[in-house]
This record gives sequence, C-alpha cells and structure tokens, in this order.
Amino acid sequence: MQARQRILIALDTSDVEQAVRWVRLLSPYVGGFKVGLELVHAAGFGIFDRLREAGAERIFYDAKLHDIPNTVARAVRAITSMGVWMVNVHASGGRAMMEAAVEAAHSVSEPPLLIAVTVLTSLSSRELREQIGTRRGAANQVMHLASLAKESGMDGVVASVQEARAVRRQLGEGFLIVTPGIRLAGDSADDQRRVATPSQAVRSGADYLVIGRSVTADPDPVGRVLQVVEEIEE
Repeated sequence: MQARQRILIALDTSDVEQAVRWVRLLSPYVGGFKVGLELVHAAGFGIFDRLREAGAERIFYDAKLHDIPNTVARAVRAITSMGVWMVNVHASGGRAMMEAAVEAAHSVSEPPLLIAVTVLTSLSSRELREQIGTRRGAANQVMHLASLAKESGMDGVVASVQEARAVRRQLGEGFLIVTPGIRLAGDSADDQRRVATPSQAVRSGADYLVIGRSVTADPDPVGRVLQVVEEIEE
C-alpha cells in the first residue's frame, strides 16, 4: 500500500463548505476521508454525494453503531446504499450485533469494510475501570474486543497505536487496524489520551491512520500531509 493511501483525513466540522474545501484540496494526496456524526448531523446523508463530487473516492463513515442486532443490521443495510467504503460499529455491542452487521453488509455485491471500535482513544485505563466498570485496563480490553470482532467476521478494528502491535501479533495480517489519535511531533493531544505519531503507528502495525486537527487546523494542510507521507515512507 502506498504511503498516501494509508492517510484518512477526519472531516470533523459542521461546516459543509469547509469539508468540501478540505476534500478538494487534499484528495490528490490522501487515501480517503472520515465523516463523523458532527458533519452528518449538520448536513444530512447528502453530504456523501457532495464529498464524492469534490473528489473523495473513499469515505469512512464513522457511524459507531451500537444497538440491538436487528437495529444495527437494518442501519448497515441502509448505509450500503450510500456507497461508503468503510463503516464502523462498537465491538462492545457484542457478537450477535457484529454478526448481524456483517450479514447485512454482505447482502450487497460490493459491501463496505466493517470495522469495530474497541476502546475510545479518549479513555484511559483508569477511566475504564472507574467510570465504565471494566475489570480490564485499556490494552487488555482492546485485545478482548478485537478478538471478538475477528471471530464475528469483522474486517478489522479501530485501535490506538498503544494496542496496535499486540492486535497485529495476535490476530495476524489481513485483519485491518485503523488508528485514530494521530499527532505529528509537537502537536497537542487535545482531548485524546492515547496518541502517537504516524511513524509510531505504522511501525506498530496500523494499516490506516486517521488524522484530523494536525492537518486541518494547520495553515498549510497540504504541506502537513506531505510531511506525514514522508514520515510514513521513511
């Protein structure tokens, strides 16, 4: 995979025209774009067509579906008609929910990639134990949910760089790892707890890197993307 194809730019904005401008500017240099709840709720599902018209060939819909199996299956079936390249669900929804999502996705000839969210990168091990009530720390919880996701037929997981190496070692090649929380050296971590640089993520086994503010908030977004490409290639 070429270095630029690994880069997914997070369109974290409610401003539709800003999102379109980012796509027009960056689409020649990156592999795809992540569309999350903020933009979809601001613009509606027509945003996918707008972004494709602007040059987005691959769209990762960061839907984070988490509901009973039947509801998630129906949602995934509806999403398949939107032509997105990748969509995610929460692995903590359980095996039956993920299997229902897989079955629904495969009801079409060209299903989107299905990725399971393990543990949000905004959560620390302490917060998992004290607030969520898990007995495992972040690393062990990620591995537990990643294994469950693979057994359920998912194409891969969302996991921070701190857990990517263990996921790759235990679950092997071919199981995709999408890593958010990517920051270039010197950037602020903002609201993330488990962050890493592009080179750290790739060395740890990540296939795709989700990068947002480190690129989109910079005065020279193209220059920042080219910096990421160079770092990955090295």
